[in-house]
Amino acid sequence: MNRDLSKGSVVKSMLLFAIPMILGDLLQQCYNIADTLIVGQFLGEKALAAVGSSFTLMTFITSIILGLCIGSGVLFSIRFGQRDENGLKEDICASFFFITAVTILLNIIAYISLSGLRTFLRVPEEVWGDMREYLFIIFMGIPAVFLYNYFASYLRAIGNSVIPLLFLAVSSILNIILDLWFVIGLKLGVAGAAQATVISQYLSGVGIMVYTLMRYKQVCAIWKIRYLKKERIREIISFSMLTCIQQSVMNLGILMVQGLVNSFGTVVMAAFAAAVKIDAFAYMPVQDFGNAFSTFIAQNYGAKEKKRIQQGLKAAVRISAIFCVVVSAFVYIFAKPLMMIFVDAKETAIIMEGVRYLRIEGAFYIGIGWLFLLYGLYRALGRPGMSVILTVFSLGTRVALAYILSAIPAIGVVGIWWSIPIGWALADIVGLLYYEIKKQNLVEKEPEM
Repeated sequence: MNRDLSKGSVVKSMLLFAIPMILGDLLQQCYNIADTLIVGQFLGEKALAAVGSSFTLMTFITSIILGLCIGSGVLFSIRFGQRDENGLKEDICASFFFITAVTILLNIIAYISLSGLRTFLRVPEEVWGDMREYLFIIFMGIPAVFLYNYFASYLRAIGNSVIPLLFLAVSSILNIILDLWFVIGLKLGVAGAAQATVISQYLSGVGIMVYTLMRYKQVCAIWKIRYLKKERIREIISFSMLTCIQQSVMNLGILMVQGLVNSFGTVVMAAFAAAVKIDAFAYMPVQDFGNAFSTFIAQNYGAKEKKRIQQGLKAAVRISAIFCVVVSAFVYIFAKPLMMIFVDAKETAIIMEGVRYLRIEGAFYIGIGWLFLLYGLYRALGRPGMSVILTVFSLGTRVALAYILSAIPAIGVVGIWWSIPIGWALADIVGLLYYEIKKQNLVEKEPEM
């Protein structure tokens, strides 16, 4: 199932590699989609607001682990392209030990800071009880998030995007079954929804770890101290930490916006909770395509296939644009029916606010699609620092505009919705200008590792 992306048709290689990644992440979204759908329909508005706010926080925590795994995966891809098996083993060992330590620390911090989250996120008193109960259980799944993303990153780095999909498919089905049983059958409330998600996460995390260790002997280097080199640890920290910063800054900005949204009351909170799931589901494929594109570029960078890098970039821009236009049209037209999947038809205020959000965001998905390509390009070329700069610029613009525009009485909460696509567009302009100016140096120079 391994795929050498430095050979064969450029478009075919990218699409065949990307499709399982896209399907896999769409299934992963089902973890939270199932919670939101069942909680919204059977537990009511307050429970929906609690789970929605929890999702934003967990996305931030997950982004730290995901960033480290993505950064390590880029290094794995470059080693694979270089055919450097010993270097690959050393990177595997160093990254596993480092990310394991970070995961343990994150889990401890999450529980210690739980009581202070209500103030930081401006959570209304009537929502906090359910949110605290949900988070206490969900935090137990953080190690499982690490296991899945780490071993999935390795498999994707060597061109195998099918196995991660299979494990997610099984765990997503289990998640939905357990959600229905725990929430509707056993009447466990938001705690039941959280338990269903955590159990499913461990199935995918432990399962993919066992498979990878049994199938790929070089991955057993995670246990072998002789492969733990100081220079590799420094390399992993310098490279993957930048990717981690990018991912966490991205979601920290979203978390700050969540706090602003919460200040507008339960109706806006519930609308945002449902709409953001639809929003994430809609543009998740282009985010995954950006990650697949990054692996394609990294393998070709390691193999010194400069012509394929240029061909891949042009093809990726076209593919992303076509997909975004189609999805934008769909979300704009069907915004109301999509909201009614998550919210009872009687909750008209929530539905209409969610529709307004989706029609503003949905019209500009091409902006985020191209931004994900720029992130992937700079990571793969060994310039994760540029990805961080673009992320900080985009998020800084979005957060600043959200607070400024929403403070104007005539605009209100709509200002938050408009700040997001404006941030995408401005970051795209900066990223494209930088690439045009530095094009030759980016491809010719060695990675900054």
